Amino acid sequence: MEWLTAPFEVAFVQRALWAGILVSAICALAGTWVVLRGMAFLGDAMSHGLLPGVAVASLLGGNLLVGAVVSAAVMAAGVTALGRTPRLSQDTGIGLLFVGMLSLGVIIVSRSQSFAVDLTGFLFGDVLAVRGSDLLLLGVALLLALAVSVLGYRAFLALAFDERKARTLGLRPRLAHAVLLGLLALAIVASFHIVGTLLVLGLLIAPPAAAMPWARSVQAVMVLAALLGAAATFGGLLLSWHLRTAAGATVSALAVALFFLSHLASGLRHRRRARRAGLAEPAVAPAATSSTS
Repeated sequence: MEWLTAPFEVAFVQRALWAGILVSAICALAGTWVVLRGMAFLGDAMSHGLLPGVAVASLLGGNLLVGAVVSAAVMAAGVTALGRTPRLSQDTGIGLLFVGMLSLGVIIVSRSQSFAVDLTGFLFGDVLAVRGSDLLLLGVALLLALAVSVLGYRAFLALAFDERKARTLGLRPRLAHAVLLGLLALAIVASFHIVGTLLVLGLLIAPPAAAMPWARSVQAVMVLAALLGAAATFGGLLLSWHLRTAAGATVSALAVALFFLSHLASGLRHRRRARRAGLAEPAVAPAATSSTS
């Protein structure tokens, strides 16, 4: 028990745990739609697109969160604009924005004398440096993400399964897509300080994808994804404390590991059911034959 509880008696680890739980809830709300719509590449591109704004804010001594918000807004606007270009596929536009924003961020960071240290912090985050004010901001971000998810649920659901049906129902799919991009940007901005821009996709994608085989509704996926993300945060912080590994990377790696375990267990359950169904068929067949004769 001491091995399990000792790390969380330290104040900064407690703050890291609460930050991870809040981020897991935010990412569950946004990440569920990302998984349903197959937008993982877009999420990856937007997470890397934060780098220029964060780098500029760092060099100017400003607020990193403000820089991340500006970069996320630019990235979302760019994705929306390029998505309306008929001669350019959406993947191509996203890929170009991804490389361009990442390159610009690295160029800006390279102007700093502590290039390697700054870039490592941007890419991998520092969950153990979370302050009380960060927890307050994460709480506000969670309430905002919850409000957007509730108000836009019907439009997001229709958009995820049939865009033409959403248009027929008057749900304005383009506006819904733009709002969904805003929700995704909110989750990424809220998470980058915890696990960094490079690893944020682990909490954004892995928990909802792990929850998919076990949930029968979108709401259940969100709840289960939040619980899995919180479990990955707890286990990742615990392992990083005892193994002396990078906390953010350990949390993200554990979230991905839970995804593989979930799908392995789901595959075994499916095989077991198929085997039971196969064994039941011969027992039914003779009865059917005799009744026919």
